[in-house]
Amino acid sequence: MKNISIDLPIMSDSAFNMGLFFDLSPDMLCIAGYDGYFRKVNPAFFKLMGYSKEELYSRPISSFVFREDFDKTNKSRENVITGSPLLNFENRYLSKKGEVYWLSWTSILAKEEGHIYAIAKNITAKKRLEDDRNALLASLTKANKELKDLTITTSHDLRAPVNNLLALFEILDLSSLQDPETLELISMLKLSTDGMKATLDAYVDVLGQKELVQTKVDLLDLEHVFNKVKLSLSSLIEYSKADIKTDFSELTSVRFNGPFLESIFLNLLTNSIKYAKTNDYARISITSRHENGINQLIFADEGQGFDMEKVGDKIFGFQQKFHDHADSKGIGLYLIHNHITSLGGKIAVESKLGHGVKFTISFNAFS
Repeated sequence: MKNISIDLPIMSDSAFNMGLFFDLSPDMLCIAGYDGYFRKVNPAFFKLMGYSKEELYSRPISSFVFREDFDKTNKSRENVITGSPLLNFENRYLSKKGEVYWLSWTSILAKEEGHIYAIAKNITAKKRLEDDRNALLASLTKANKELKDLTITTSHDLRAPVNNLLALFEILDLSSLQDPETLELISMLKLSTDGMKATLDAYVDVLGQKELVQTKVDLLDLEHVFNKVKLSLSSLIEYSKADIKTDFSELTSVRFNGPFLESIFLNLLTNSIKYAKTNDYARISITSRHENGINQLIFADEGQGFDMEKVGDKIFGFQQKFHDHADSKGIGLYLIHNHITSLGGKIAVESKLGHGVKFTISFNAFS
């Protein structure tokens, strides 16, 4: 096959019109002198700043700079004059209307000509987004700290009346009681109070840590933790006649924080009992599995469920309530979500109004 060569014409200086490039650029292009005055600026600069050519050329560049950025801008210009290129330098300029614009500059010295060539990009929108994000993060950080402090205080203060209850059980003379049902009831009350004290103590210890990443993680036996929670709720379960079926045979243990796992079981169980269908008892299924390399806990009930189209992502929101139950506070699911996600896990929800709910908890890869 014969080679075919094509001679491309070399573009002349007149064809490659630098002036056209200068005029049409959407970025701000300028040439400045060592004396700190503009020698030439392109139309994009005029458009953004709102000044006339005479105004821009007759005043020192520093007069257009936002006052708080004056010193660092002067220093950066001195560095350019000494031969150091300026890359991605950010400062603020004031337009003729008094509007503040953030500009990102790249400048280089042309020593032979005695000029500084510069290009600036308008990054005002980006900066506003950053400010909004930082303000939101600051607000969330403050709210999180206040919530943590409140939780620590509440858990700590609740221990006093719980300890008083335990002291009453110690001094209670059961030998004078003959009724088996009364003795059994007192025994259940003491067990529940013991469980409450252990939970409160664990919460204070966990929440008292400086950083969440320091939260202690252990290998936990699922059945053991569940039975501990079930025992603390024995009166509620018996009174509500809840039917609870568990199967932890496929996955017997996970690496997780003990108080967090207890809180997850506690809140899911009480929610299922609380939101059982009217005139019916709660039917609850709790199973574990290892699927696609991930340890999972599946908690399902046949209760009132949620309308997921209406609930959406709000289901784990703080103080979000979706039923008119008198005891609904909108805290339980929020705590569950935070316990799981804070340790690298995920929680998914499947539900239909009137057809119960299914939570699938996926622990992190190290569980």
